[in-house]
Amino acid sequence: MVAFGQVVLGPPGSGKSTYCKGMHEFLTGTGRKVAIVNLDPGNENPPFTAEVDIRDLITIEDSMAEFKLGPNGALMYCMEFIEKNFDWVLNQLAKFPKHYFLFDLPGQVELYTHHCSVKNMVELMAKKDFRLCAVNLVDSHYCSDAGKFISALLVSLTTMLQLALPHINILSKIDLAQKYGKLEFGLDYYMDVMDLNFLLDTIPDDPFMCKFAKLNEALVGIVQDYSLVSFYPLDVEKKEMMFTVRSAIDKANGYVFGVDEKNFDMVAAMSFAVGADFEYARVGMAREMMDETDES
Repeated sequence: MVAFGQVVLGPPGSGKSTYCKGMHEFLTGTGRKVAIVNLDPGNENPPFTAEVDIRDLITIEDSMAEFKLGPNGALMYCMEFIEKNFDWVLNQLAKFPKHYFLFDLPGQVELYTHHCSVKNMVELMAKKDFRLCAVNLVDSHYCSDAGKFISALLVSLTTMLQLALPHINILSKIDLAQKYGKLEFGLDYYMDVMDLNFLLDTIPDDPFMCKFAKLNEALVGIVQDYSLVSFYPLDVEKKEMMFTVRSAIDKANGYVFGVDEKNFDMVAAMSFAVGADFEYARVGMAREMMDETDES
């Protein structure tokens, strides 16, 4: 039986668990049966109750104690162990037929840029007719620092290429985007990843940063040549933003073509199915939030 879901990933602190909790509440409110799957063996106290918890199989703490490993080494061991014993996960998922799955993954970026365990698990689920979309969260405060934003773009692109899943990139905590400084450009610039040479011009002109000028130019060139990375803004407390993100994900993983929800908006579903992603729905509310912040 076909199952749909989201593979939620992103660096530590980007809000993955908060997103899973918020999306679970949002989808449940529209009538979906949703199961959260905690695939982070180090996530001891998540803000949600997971229907499937990998910590019932293995934990980072036990691996550290058993094999005298550090936290990162223990995480790598755990993920490889989970891959080898993925039938356990599939058997647990089978207990929730006709559910929509939210997979909460660890934050270590190496798991998605060059390590293969997560990629292999995704491929195993695809063979079992799981229609998945990768949801990559990036903390929006990176927009206030050109170097951090370039790094986030490169990690997002590498993750997209490594996992080879339908992919939605999200700037999380958009209400805090300007907490660490006013943005150099309008929100649209960061959402659509426009001409990044303008971003390079904002990097401080000091001897230390000049050492990396050619490296930054090369990284920017790679991101622009692929033309794959763009973002949706999100504040999980804003239902309109959650609706827009949900609609984009439903289009990406194919859920939009076969749904059974109360209060389902057919016009919105049809528009997303044919690619009519209206500009205001994507960035309008975030733009208004930033305008209010500037005025205050």
